[in-house]
Amino acid sequence: MTDTEQLSVPLSVLLADPGLGLSQVAGPTEDRLVSTVGTTEIEDPTPYLVGGELLLTAGVRIPRDADGVDTYVRRVVAAGVAALGFGVAPVHEEVPPELVAACDRHGLPLLRLPPATPFVAVGQATYAAIAEARGRELREISKAQSALVSAAARPNALQAVLHQLSSRTGAWAVLFDTRGNELFSAGPRPPYPVPQLVRDLAVRTTGRFGTGHAAGRPSPPAAAADHLEGIHLTVHTLPGADSSTAPLALGQAAAMVPTLVHRQVTSMATVLLALLTSPRHALGTDTHSVGALVRLMLGATPDEVAPALVSADEATGDHWIVVHGRHLPGRATPSPSSGDSPAQLATLGTALGTPYVYIDGSSLKALIPGAPGARPKPPAQAADLGWVLGFSAPAAAPDLPQADVQAERALQRAIAAEVPAVVHAPQALTVHTLISPADGREFARARFASLDQARAPGASVLLDTLRTWLTLHGSWDRTAAALQVHRNTVRHRLARVAELLDVDLQDPGVRMELWFALEWLPGEQADEQRARP
Repeated sequence: MTDTEQLSVPLSVLLADPGLGLSQVAGPTEDRLVSTVGTTEIEDPTPYLVGGELLLTAGVRIPRDADGVDTYVRRVVAAGVAALGFGVAPVHEEVPPELVAACDRHGLPLLRLPPATPFVAVGQATYAAIAEARGRELREISKAQSALVSAAARPNALQAVLHQLSSRTGAWAVLFDTRGNELFSAGPRPPYPVPQLVRDLAVRTTGRFGTGHAAGRPSPPAAAADHLEGIHLTVHTLPGADSSTAPLALGQAAAMVPTLVHRQVTSMATVLLALLTSPRHALGTDTHSVGALVRLMLGATPDEVAPALVSADEATGDHWIVVHGRHLPGRATPSPSSGDSPAQLATLGTALGTPYVYIDGSSLKALIPGAPGARPKPPAQAADLGWVLGFSAPAAAPDLPQADVQAERALQRAIAAEVPAVVHAPQALTVHTLISPADGREFARARFASLDQARAPGASVLLDTLRTWLTLHGSWDRTAAALQVHRNTVRHRLARVAELLDVDLQDPGVRMELWFALEWLPGEQADEQRARP
């Protein structure tokens, strides 16, 4: 998802919200997409519009005559407004009939806002729906990425990746060679002439590949699109080929316009297909693509790894052990300058028992095929080369992000303990085991630093009141009794805390954060230990 992509919410979602009580009184019934909410009471708001708005007005300055209303509606339609919302009362008892007629005439949806619905409530509901849509899309992209990576690790990787791509996008997916021959395909095959049109589009796109680029250097992936009677055709060349070699092409035919999720899934699939179809398919002999595949499976975006694509190999194991490494100053060997050293990669790959190794300066990441429940054995050769390592537990491909976190934590423990390697061991996790005492103290100091500005009764009294109130689950009366003060004093102190910390103490997440910060506050744990018998 890019910053330039703007999410929207269908107008029907707002109309269906019972808390808003909106009703459409004019304009077309087909759904419109609303990307933002604006309020205006000026006669000509068009200089301040960007398009896609639900424009709200109470009609304070709306023209009184039919011609003026028509001009107003015509202007906002030309500016790209998605819909117009009219709040009845106190200016108008009802939506003016001239406005209803003009919106019908110019095809602008007109919504009636009842007196009990504030404009700000419409904005809050709109942005909440947009945030929910954004989260839903991110979850879909994450699930698709895990499914595609798992497919790439299967013996029939190419067919499996295309199958996942088709099922996630609803499109017929086909891989063409440089002559337009179908190598693999997945999904329902569309009727003639759609397959031929996709092939022709792929041939034209690959025929332009490499134009204007220096010989021997990779050209950027190319893409093209077309449509035929409601069928949307797209073609993407696979990244990684140099200007002297025409690339393979991924073609798609779908009955709907590709969404943001579909484009992200397609981008991931083209990267994996490029890794799996490179002429140099043996990962053990190609350090660039090994690093690209490792970074891709551990969460890198396709754009980040595409420049390194040259070759790939089929993964052979159902589970993987993630390894993080750090080359520390003062070790026997100098820190590597980059991941391009064949000697470093070959030595570490041999020591770790895997070709899936990526080095970036003094950092290392690797994937080791492993069976469920297997415990990795840290190699002595890595320590001899100056590397400190952290190993995760074996994890299936969809669980690699968690394994990545395990490996990083194990590496940090190894560095702190000054040992060559640490292997993650399942244990009961608490917040205190996830965060080092030093980090916790630093967080607590920073979180409560603004209380130093407090006047009488002072920061220590405010902190004690906050701690007591949180301990007693937010009870004002019990806190007042425990502190032997009036309940209004408790309210005043906590209001001052909320103001200085700029937080909402009614938010459960804020309470949880402040509770842990109090636990980590320097001196608090020592005081508690001294107070225990």
